Amino acid sequence: MATLRSIVAAWDERKRFRWELEQMAKDNPHLIDDIGLTKRQVEAEIAKPFWRK
Repeated sequence: MATLRSIVAAWDERKRFRWELEQMAKDNPHLIDDIGLTKRQVEAEIAKPFWRK
């Protein structure tokens, strides 16, 4: 059961991270450059389903 909880927690964390990354790309695209990512890298990360690393 603990393993299932950790899997769901990881999925939730990925979903939240990708949502925040998407918001950053929309609202403050200059910050994407500041963290060293390209627009293409951000788009690829955002497009991943929550279960993918």
